[in-house]
Amino acid sequence: MRRWLALALAFTLAASLRSQEENPAAAPAEEAAAPEFKARPVQNLLEAQVELHRRGFSCGSIDGVRGAQTAAALKAFQRSLGLRESGELDRATREALVLDEEPLGEHTLTAEELASLHPVPDTWVGKSELERLGYATAIELVAERHRANPKLLRQLNPDVNWDDLLPGAVLKVPNVGTVILDVRAALLHVRLAERELNVTDADGKIVAHFPVSIAKMAEKRPVGQLTIKVVIPDPNYTFDPAVFPESAEAQTLDHKLILPPGPNNPVGVAWIGLDRPGYGIHGTPEPEKVGRTESHGCFRLANWDARTLLALVEVGMPVIVEP
Repeated sequence: MRRWLALALAFTLAASLRSQEENPAAAPAEEAAAPEFKARPVQNLLEAQVELHRRGFSCGSIDGVRGAQTAAALKAFQRSLGLRESGELDRATREALVLDEEPLGEHTLTAEELASLHPVPDTWVGKSELERLGYATAIELVAERHRANPKLLRQLNPDVNWDDLLPGAVLKVPNVGTVILDVRAALLHVRLAERELNVTDADGKIVAHFPVSIAKMAEKRPVGQLTIKVVIPDPNYTFDPAVFPESAEAQTLDHKLILPPGPNNPVGVAWIGLDRPGYGIHGTPEPEKVGRTESHGCFRLANWDARTLLALVEVGMPVIVEP
């Protein structure tokens, strides 16, 4: 009897193992499931940058390096919580920046993404002749989708040839995703000297922070109170040769050009028009230059920050600009 039971048990175990080999889905769930992420404070500057972005406090391109924009984002975040404004990743700030999910994730390139890549012409006329000013390269696409500095992407993916990628390529990226803030904005506050734009609620609390470029010429920097007049996602752009006298190509043109929408449009993926003709808050196709180079007069943000801001503002909202 015992020998029969032993044989029956062995037969049942063998059948179960065969079933799991033929149908992996039949394996015990605890073996297939990934370990659950346990919430914890950030451990380093890269993780802090990721979590700051998730909360609407942008430090520009995520690169894991402490620079002026990261320090400004930390100060704004600390101010929002009433912490000491050190601009450093001190103990109190680390404890407040708690990760609810992995700081790094993956991006799997699709055939559609790769097929959409198209070189961006160097000339204004060439740009105006395209149907869309989309991404030019795979690294540009992935960097902007995940708010990452291209240098960081190369560090995270040392064996990747970015010029020869196929559909299905899996890339390691900052795990930020689309930032949707559950806040009610009441005022935009641009600080020219600090080159930053803060969003505050009705109580004056900072609920979002972005680096911003300002006009190169001081006389073109509006100071005082302005008002939002129009909010446009994915705008086209009217190129007026008269506004660009420094451009050799502009000097040869006798008419305006309409440039199509897209992330490589001169105003990026968002236009927030102000009540001063020609002035607005908008995106840019060169996020690494935000806050480091000047504009013709508008306030320029990285495209990902412009998208986040677009969802917070409305027509009639005041904008305070201080020196």
